[in-house]
Amino acid sequence: MKAAGSTYFFTQVTHHRQKWLCSAIARPLLRSAFLTVKAKYPFSIDAIVLLPDHIHCIWTLPPNDSDYSTRWRLIKSDVTRHGASQLKVNAARSESRQKRGEQNLWQRRFWEHWIRDEADFMRHCDYIHFNPVRHGLCDRPLDWQYSSFHRYVAMGVYDANWCVPNPPSIHEKWDV
Repeated sequence: MKAAGSTYFFTQVTHHRQKWLCSAIARPLLRSAFLTVKAKYPFSIDAIVLLPDHIHCIWTLPPNDSDYSTRWRLIKSDVTRHGASQLKVNAARSESRQKRGEQNLWQRRFWEHWIRDEADFMRHCDYIHFNPVRHGLCDRPLDWQYSSFHRYVAMGVYDANWCVPNPPSIHEKWDV
C-alpha cells in the first residue's frame, strides 16, 4: 500500500547477495547517496541496519508524498554511478541486464511493508536491530556498528544489552 506521509519498512538486497555494502568504499557512497536524495526528495530514516549483502530500514515520507520508489531508484543509481568501478563487484551481468545497461550491484526490486501502527513500528525496529545477530555477524546488537541501534540506546528506547540472552520472538516468524 502507498499512502502519503506514511512510514515504511524496506529491504534492499545486493545483486546475487554479494557482500560489498559494509566495505570502506561502499559506506561513504551509500551515505552520500542517501543525503543527495534526501535533499531533493525529503524523508526521514527512522531506523536502519547495513549488512554485507542487504539493508533494512524504516522511512517516513513527508505529507502528500508516497513516492518511495523514486527515492530507492535514485539512491541505487547514485551508488552505482559513483562506485561501480571502485567496488569491482565480481558478478556476471545477465543478457537482460546488459541490454538495459544495468550494472551488477543491486537486485532490481526491493521489499516494502507499510507500517500500520506504533506496535508494528517497534516490531520492525526490533527486527532491524536484531538482524546482525540473526545473521551471525555479532553476538548482540550493540556490537554491530552499522545500525541505528546505538541511536536508540542513546534515546533510551533500548537498553544496551537488549535481547541478551533472549532474542525477540519476531525473528522466529520472519525470514527477510
